[in-house]
Amino acid sequence: MLTRLTRGLVAVGLTLAIAACATAPAADLTPPPMKQLDAKTQLESGRRY
Repeated sequence: MLTRLTRGLVAVGLTLAIAACATAPAADLTPPPMKQLDAKTQLESGRRY
């Protein structure tokens, strides 16, 4: 009984240790898309997108 409990605790501890070492997903480093300018701003600034 005690051996079975000990093996179970070791298995749970090992599983938690492996889960704690797992790498996090990479962060998304792409910039957000540029805000579209309205027609008046495009005419006044001369920028067209």
